Amino acid sequence: MSAVGIGNALAGSKAQYHLTIAGENALMLYFDQRIDPAISALVQQACALIKAGLADDVVDILPSYASVLVIFNPFSSDLYRVQAQLQHCLAQLQTGDSRSGKLVELPVYYSEESGPDLALIAQTKNISIDEVIERHQAISYRVYAIGFAPGFAYLGEVDPLLQMPRLATPRAKVPRGAVAIADRQTAIYPAPSPGGWNLIGLCPTRMFNPQAEPAMPVAVGDEVRFVAIDKAEFIRLGGELPDAMQAGAKP
Repeated sequence: MSAVGIGNALAGSKAQYHLTIAGENALMLYFDQRIDPAISALVQQACALIKAGLADDVVDILPSYASVLVIFNPFSSDLYRVQAQLQHCLAQLQTGDSRSGKLVELPVYYSEESGPDLALIAQTKNISIDEVIERHQAISYRVYAIGFAPGFAYLGEVDPLLQMPRLATPRAKVPRGAVAIADRQTAIYPAPSPGGWNLIGLCPTRMFNPQAEPAMPVAVGDEVRFVAIDKAEFIRLGGELPDAMQAGAKP
């Protein structure tokens, strides 16, 4: 098969997908481009099948919402061989089961002190701060992707009533552990960084620790549930309040 033909999905495959060239030693696997637990489950199946089927030929496998980037070793294989291997692996994909990961509970200190945008969300949605907190905890969230920083897990989808646009002006610095909402997603900042998401609390769990094994408590395909804790428990679990909070000032 020529390189041009890589763009066509296998006829008769149980799951529809599309393969394209993404570089001299990379292929991109696309599924239906939407945020959906069933699509996420296919992404996770594909990653496992590719890892098992291509073995040492693979340098890295990078999953996202509805795609998988496969980077292979050009010294041990080539595009045509990897294409054939991928198609063989992907013929085993099964549709229908959207559960593919573990359930992870993460504690959150929700308050106006730790979540400076809680009041804004409550006011915008004409509900109480307590209801914002209750609704955020009420459902489980799927880990759809990890990035823009190590440990930054994109979780979806939030209660429609809690959906909020990103801030018009991003903050210069968001503290590590900040729990936030933007559009249909929620996330935890793994390290201090600029950010434009709406902050509603702080999580003491480290979302990225290169000295730990595994380095991240969640992976793509896992389910996350948030559990409210008070300030004392947050500190006991290793949480750190930003300097402004410790001084009693509003962040």
